[in-house]
Amino acid sequence: MLIKDKTIAIVGGGPGGLTLARLLQMQGAQVKVYERDVNATARVQGSPLDLHEESGLAALRKADLLNEFKKNFRPGADRMLIANPQAEILYSDHTQKPEEDFGNNHFRPEIDRGPLRNMLLDSLQPGTVVWNSHFIAMEPQNEGWLLHFKNGASAKADLVVAADGANSKIRPYVTDVKAIYSGITMLEGNVYDASEVAPCIDAIINGGKIMAFGNKKNLLLGQKGNGDLGFYASLKVDEGWAAENGLDYGDKAQLVGWFKTAYADWSSIWLELFENAAMPMVPRPIYYMPLNQTWETMPDVTLLGDAAHVMPPFAGEGANMAMLDALELSECLTSNKYQTLYDAISHYEIAMQKRAAQAANESLENGDKMHAEDALGTMVDMFGRH
Repeated sequence: MLIKDKTIAIVGGGPGGLTLARLLQMQGAQVKVYERDVNATARVQGSPLDLHEESGLAALRKADLLNEFKKNFRPGADRMLIANPQAEILYSDHTQKPEEDFGNNHFRPEIDRGPLRNMLLDSLQPGTVVWNSHFIAMEPQNEGWLLHFKNGASAKADLVVAADGANSKIRPYVTDVKAIYSGITMLEGNVYDASEVAPCIDAIINGGKIMAFGNKKNLLLGQKGNGDLGFYASLKVDEGWAAENGLDYGDKAQLVGWFKTAYADWSSIWLELFENAAMPMVPRPIYYMPLNQTWETMPDVTLLGDAAHVMPPFAGEGANMAMLDALELSECLTSNKYQTLYDAISHYEIAMQKRAAQAANESLENGDKMHAEDALGTMVDMFGRH
């Protein structure tokens, strides 16, 4: 095996990095995951994920974690409502969608990020994750790398895998290709104790998801396992909008006023979100990598997930692509088909770049449809066909 007696450093403890660590450890590899969080509970995990049969779930099957996933996923959380600005429901799959349909390509079970992360962490050998390891730089050393962290520690590795997200600090060691702004920015908010403070929205969403479309703007909502609501106001604006609009994202009155103006023709029912959102809200400009990006393969560094291909969120492919990257990279690194690590990594990267470009293109097309003048009708038709 190419990685026999090699030390592997995975930088980043998200779904992709942890899945890779699990898959490599199953093959006897020496793996460490360097994660900037102080510990597993240091940061509130984000919105729920829907895992896909051919990617995220395929990786969990190979990792022998599907049964554990079934204990932790949220039956019914994938159920969808599509609404107009007046909060009238034009599409619902709540009555016909089964709670569990594993093996069906169209079944996309939801899981909160925290339980998914904990499930992956529990599958690793003790001491695999080195917490409080905020990567800052690395330098060649012998035939590998010496990694340096913000806390002053250093670590040696024969192979480095960047799983450190869209703002990867390792990506520049591999390529200087930069991300491109998609034209869409999403303003993220969270409502805690939604059943108490946002009872109207809470009653409508009923544990699932809502997408509301109107006048080239969206509201996208999802309910978490603890009852909290995560939501995004999504709109087409210039790249500098988030920094230049004059909003104080910690000022609730300002944000309520902004919503009333920007979404002037939307029902006041949606105000429950902004009036009860935890502060600050967070603007998230959406980026993607050039669809034709390539780079010269290196024999001892590679990328996965958003570090390799920032994935717009409009097809639910971000974590799924990262976990599929982990699956395919692990198979290449542990295969007997390749003579060298360079050959194995090259095979992985060529296939990954092509696959990720197709997924990103689909997501960008969906984003355009979701922010078009006729988005409401288009999305109702699309979900109705499925």
